[in-house]
Amino acid sequence: MTTLLAASDLRKTFPGATRRDPSLPVLRGIRLSVEFGEMLAVVGPSGSGKSTLLHCLAGLEPPSGGSVRVGGAEIVGMGRRRLAALRREQMGFVFQQYNLIPSLSARENVALPLRLARGRFDPAVVDRALDSVGLTEHARRLPGRLSGGQQQRVAIARVLATRPAIVFADEPTGALDTATGAEVMQLLRSAASGDRGVVVVTHDLEAAALADRVIVLRDGEVYRELVGATSSDVLDVISHAGSGA
Repeated sequence: MTTLLAASDLRKTFPGATRRDPSLPVLRGIRLSVEFGEMLAVVGPSGSGKSTLLHCLAGLEPPSGGSVRVGGAEIVGMGRRRLAALRREQMGFVFQQYNLIPSLSARENVALPLRLARGRFDPAVVDRALDSVGLTEHARRLPGRLSGGQQQRVAIARVLATRPAIVFADEPTGALDTATGAEVMQLLRSAASGDRGVVVVTHDLEAAALADRVIVLRDGEVYRELVGATSSDVLDVISHAGSGA
């Protein structure tokens, strides 16, 4: 079976603020892969390049060099329209900000991308997505009447309803308390199954420990890769990465 996502020699350099300022290399030859049914967590000290890596993997930010293949299709250098179609059809995104439309109910927010992409859709798909995140009883509520955790679950349901091959989550628990964040991460953990994979950038060590694999970044490079790690394992490696050891 084709690897779901594969990146090799992935590089990203940002130009200096002025012509005299040196350029800033953020990613330095990253190599990684994600298989179908797998959850990959990306962690590391502040400034290690975590969010930039996720954005480059998802085609939200063009890399300066290297390769990113999603389902066998090379996205580096892909045309804007084709890349937008690939993101719409195969990718889902969960961010720290819930990005819900305040005037639409939870159900309408989940249905919106389906309406935009396909015009007509099966309402049962929306109902199943809401049920999978435990929000059937709150389907008619506006976002303003939902807690932060419930709003994030609506955002996850919105992604699940589109049935993407891969879900990218950037600090999805950053605005949530510990207990609610754990519930959200369990939902993402459950989403990584069968023909779907999940890539999550997080500073939450307990969240990272739910992943099948954990990649620890330092200065834009893969410092360590952990398999079946505990939160203590992750903390130990990040501490070493942050100290430059």
